[in-house]
Amino acid sequence: LYTASGFIQPVSATGVSPFIDISTSYARNEIIDLYNKKIISGTSATSFSPTQSITRAEFVTMLDRLLGLEPVTSPVSPYSDVAEGAWYHGWIQAAVQLELTKGTSATTFAPTKAVTRQEAAVLLANALKQTSGTTSDQTVFKDGNQIATWARAAVAALDKLGLMKGDGIGHFRPTNPITRQETAVLIDRVLQNSSWAEELEAEPNERITIGWQYDQTTAEYESNILKSNVNTLSPRWYFVGGAGTVTNYMDTSLITWAKQNDKQIWAMVGNRSDQEATHQMLSTPTARNAVIDQLAAMVSKYELAGLNIDFENVAPDDRGYLTTFITQLAAELHTLHAILSFDVSPDLGSDWTEAYDYAALGKQVDYIVMMGYDEHYGESVNPGSVASLSYVQQSVNTLLQVVSSQKVILALPFYNRDWTLKQNGTVSSSDYITLTKQNQLIKAYSLKPIWNAALGQYIVSYSKLSMKHMIWVEDSRSLIAKYKLAVSKNLAGIAYWYIGGESSDIWTALSNAEKFYD
Repeated sequence: LYTASGFIQPVSATGVSPFIDISTSYARNEIIDLYNKKIISGTSATSFSPTQSITRAEFVTMLDRLLGLEPVTSPVSPYSDVAEGAWYHGWIQAAVQLELTKGTSATTFAPTKAVTRQEAAVLLANALKQTSGTTSDQTVFKDGNQIATWARAAVAALDKLGLMKGDGIGHFRPTNPITRQETAVLIDRVLQNSSWAEELEAEPNERITIGWQYDQTTAEYESNILKSNVNTLSPRWYFVGGAGTVTNYMDTSLITWAKQNDKQIWAMVGNRSDQEATHQMLSTPTARNAVIDQLAAMVSKYELAGLNIDFENVAPDDRGYLTTFITQLAAELHTLHAILSFDVSPDLGSDWTEAYDYAALGKQVDYIVMMGYDEHYGESVNPGSVASLSYVQQSVNTLLQVVSSQKVILALPFYNRDWTLKQNGTVSSSDYITLTKQNQLIKAYSLKPIWNAALGQYIVSYSKLSMKHMIWVEDSRSLIAKYKLAVSKNLAGIAYWYIGGESSDIWTALSNAEKFYD
């Protein structure tokens, strides 16, 4: 009965009923209007079934369409009763990822179960972000004591907004199933509110979105960028040497392509993690000035929008030299009206980050890019997440103590690690994997991920050659959780390491997040 998009397509015209069974429905006009807006659909090509209870899958789908979201075909799902080929699979994934809904258990969603009126109130309150109330909120309904504790704030909020009303004699009927025609009226009331209607139609705020190039040809990189929402390209073009040399790997065809496709280029400048060479360059004025002159010349000659400095494994004793280098480079680039961004690792009190003077660097550059990953890395003794939500939160909060949020860009991983464990649970080895490879493993071993809300990630385990493996899954849901953090902290943008590492569902999911959170 459903097309690939889950929307039935009978022939109709505006004002003409597409269904044969709604002539006596009190919601006839609302049903027709919402059908024409492609928000609701029927139970068959010619029937709407107005008095029939609406299912959880149907209700969630209507909310997604109301919000302008797209279905997400993520291969990572904990729900055994939401088949990948089911018409509602992508709609449920989209809603779960944005925390509009959740399952009836850790492993089930119950897509065909009828939605009660109090459940409908919670779902709609989530969609409209009316979730600031408390369970002690009072309602005027005579049967208010029958409303579940978890639904009271939502019911009270929607009652005050005039969206959900009683039955005419003061009862809310919280546990009664809500019908399809009641749902149509409910959705229509949202659209009758001009402020909500305008907000639903508004374009999301545009943030800086950086996509780093790595392990791809220019053609491959361009192809992947076109599938993304990236607006700032960062190809790995320049590498500095100890004697003040700059090795140049630039491809000028990307500059032409970027202009044609309305993209900026912040070319990456690396140090190959060579601590000795970096010290030599930073501590020698002539070498330092030579690097600055060469980089400024490249920016000027090729009209680059800016540079992205990625110096890693810098010696702690070079902290002052690094700040001096960045101060001088920023002054040169700003005379060219170019942007300078600088990548930093989370401050964990180790020598790895001692060279980064967050406060001093933040005063000089236009943007500090917080690389919110490598919480656990190849040499880690214990397995764990590459970028748990709590780790990213701590990293961002530490940086925000000394750098304005409008200067901070959060970098997220398009990679993961497949950990092989010893019998005592410590790391035997780990494989660096793309998100596509991760998803292939989940499918190959028929793994059932379990969501860990504290970490903002699914966790899976499996056995191979009698060895236990674990993956702290990085997928569209976990990335959205971290994207939401960036929005809540009013950060300037997001960056992704690296383009080509993502799975095919990622950009649809992140576009949904942009629409809903921004």
